[in-house]
Amino acid sequence: MTWLIGAGLHPRAGETTLAVARDLAARMDYRLGFVLYDLEGTAARCGVSTATVKRHVRVLRELGALAWRRHGTKRNLQLPGRPYTATATIYAATVPAAYDRAKGHRLDGTGYGARVVGVTDEGRALMQKTVHRKPHPVDDERPGAHGRAGRAPHSPGPYPYSSVADPGGWLNYTSRTCATRARATAPRRARSGCGASPRGPWQVAHDIGIARQVRPLVGWTQQEGLRRLAFALRPLIDRGLTAHDIAAELLGMAVDWRPARPAAYIAAVLARDRRAETARPEGDLAADPAAHQEWQQWLRSRQVGDPPRTDDDRRHARLYAWDRWHEVAAHYDEDPDDALDLYGTRLCAYAVKRAAPSAW
Repeated sequence: MTWLIGAGLHPRAGETTLAVARDLAARMDYRLGFVLYDLEGTAARCGVSTATVKRHVRVLRELGALAWRRHGTKRNLQLPGRPYTATATIYAATVPAAYDRAKGHRLDGTGYGARVVGVTDEGRALMQKTVHRKPHPVDDERPGAHGRAGRAPHSPGPYPYSSVADPGGWLNYTSRTCATRARATAPRRARSGCGASPRGPWQVAHDIGIARQVRPLVGWTQQEGLRRLAFALRPLIDRGLTAHDIAAELLGMAVDWRPARPAAYIAAVLARDRRAETARPEGDLAADPAAHQEWQQWLRSRQVGDPPRTDDDRRHARLYAWDRWHEVAAHYDEDPDDALDLYGTRLCAYAVKRAAPSAW
């Protein structure tokens, strides 16, 4: 900023602009290069009015030192459980192209995500003229001796810092002590909270992806974290349910109230259902329709009284039964499956529509 202002690239850039830039730099996250606007706080710390801060932030944007990352708004987002919620303006620190050209920098990338990867011959010559290094003995062990020379800047790397998942291991998102104890004895695994079965990192990532799709569909789960929600949804995911099927299951769990801890509530309900299914005797299962005597008698009467239907019967009925739509509607009311098989969907829909009271 000192170079930009001293170069005279903007006629309105001055000491106040530099003070606002220093305030933003003191609060900036240098790993991402982002900073919150904080209009009122910046004005109070710099001892100027909010209008002055707005003018000089605009100067910084016109210089190319700031870029909008997100436009804030004072409109209420109407988040559940919060009376008023707005969004803050986030700026990204940038380096103007004029500065890179003057310093001879070679860049990789575009926008505020660009990084310096080298210097040109002109930049190297400029550095040799301006930078004077003071030699110091390598074996100097005095306290603070190495600190006078300054430290090299950190190389830009990925952020947030995250370790690479090992697809061959089963320790992702689980402490080593807990996982070791889980392998030692299977019954203790379920009680210690390590999961009933080993789950690889790719399966965990898949569970989190399902939870990310389910959470917007179910209002009372939106305050829960994705990892806890994904852990609670594992029994439903293991059943092969899709995100919409899981959302339908969750909507039926809490119809008219919002649980304070959604993940714990889901786990408790699923555990209760598993205990109920385990305790249910085999006699409570649905009866076999083939064992019902009246059903078997009706099937035998149909097989004896009705000759087998052929494709010619279906073709004749679908061509010449349009004028007898009331018979088709009556047949559909008595036996919908048989009417659809004989007359087809189009003719049945036409007959039911004509026979409906609104059609008259």
